[in-house]
Amino acid sequence: MIRALALAAALVSGTAQAQERVVSIGGSVTEIVHALGQGDRLIARDTTSTYPEGVTALPDVGYLRALSPEGVLSTAPDLVLAEEGAGPPEALEVLENASVPVVIVPNEPSPAGVLAKIRAIGAALATEAEAEALAIAIGERLDQVQARIAGLPPEGRKRVLFILSTQGGRILASGSGTSADAMIALAGGVNAVTGFSGYKPLTDEAVIEAAPDAILMMARGGDHIADQAELLALPAISVTPAAETGSVIRMDGLYLLGFGPRTADAVADLAAALYGE
Repeated sequence: MIRALALAAALVSGTAQAQERVVSIGGSVTEIVHALGQGDRLIARDTTSTYPEGVTALPDVGYLRALSPEGVLSTAPDLVLAEEGAGPPEALEVLENASVPVVIVPNEPSPAGVLAKIRAIGAALATEAEAEALAIAIGERLDQVQARIAGLPPEGRKRVLFILSTQGGRILASGSGTSADAMIALAGGVNAVTGFSGYKPLTDEAVIEAAPDAILMMARGGDHIADQAELLALPAISVTPAAETGSVIRMDGLYLLGFGPRTADAVADLAAALYGE
């Protein structure tokens, strides 16, 4: 598989200007393409690409991690920009075998990762100057937000439980090493669950022991996410400090976890929801 910077360098060396039919895989990737003023080059996107407004009018080639290579190839792309973790690997291999250039965009959930993502996409699209200007502006905004949050007193940091799903009454929550874990820390919170990495179901006892001051969830519908009353009525949740205060924060998933151009605003919004600032 051709990796991000190597392919980007090859494109910039002489053929990048020909890459006018671009498929974007990953919501933050699509946002960055638009933020660089290159949205008119997009001919298709994946299911997670829901911002900016109007992008959903583009053909949908499938979910980030369950792509259909036939669907991607049917759009006749010159270039595929795919967020790290896109797949399955077999689908990307089909694209590579079909001689479609694929740039894998790094996806580290951190401020530095956001800037690296912008620069990688800028290189792939031969818009390095625009990417550098965007990275500088977003980096300054991130620094401003982090400086303000750094002033929060350590003893007052809120314990936050990120719940991905409550399907069937089972709580699927974030441990360490996730985008949710990173966002909680950036916003001045403390992840209430750190005994495992990734997302795992929690027992009632584990939820009670976590004792979250706030519950963080994505704002989306479906049976997998309980409404406020149902959530707070779950036996394990009902005895937590978060239930006592009704502290449930819901944010758009891409905005909260995408680590794209809006990350600084998402961090500021989460911090305000936690601390009222």
